[in-house]
Amino acid sequence: MAQNPLTAVFDAQRTALEQSQNLAHDALEAQKSSMSAMADAVETSESLAESNAEFTRGAVHAYFDALESTMPEGSAEFDDLRELVDEGFDSATEAQTQSMEAMIEAIHESEAAYDEFAENYAEMVDTSFDAALEAHDQVEQNVSTMAENVEETTDEFDVSA
Repeated sequence: MAQNPLTAVFDAQRTALEQSQNLAHDALEAQKSSMSAMADAVETSESLAESNAEFTRGAVHAYFDALESTMPEGSAEFDDLRELVDEGFDSATEAQTQSMEAMIEAIHESEAAYDEFAENYAEMVDTSFDAALEAHDQVEQNVSTMAENVEETTDEFDVSA
């Protein structure tokens, strides 16, 4: 295609369209990454919650041990309290684990649904941008042809006549 005064304008427009298309893909990828990061964060918090429960259970047992050691032997029995604490921690940890696992599963399901949506949307974006770029190329060709015709006509036009 011949160079004309509008070539730079068409090049800039084409570049802007291509950058917009790339930006749309980058935005989809960023959203996918953020969903994956959220799932990872919830999985990490699940592990931290379990560690915290074990640490707290140990601290309560240590407290009972210290309290028991300050009392005369046989004056107080802490085994039932320890068992009650263990049952409470076991129950709370189990409920929390089930909740976290359900949340993680929901996030992974949402992530899979979003991946499918993003794939379909990316195809639509590509199709739309391809159509826009084809139309843009056609307009550029038409303008270039018209500019060439005008130039040829002006060359043929004899100003002296």
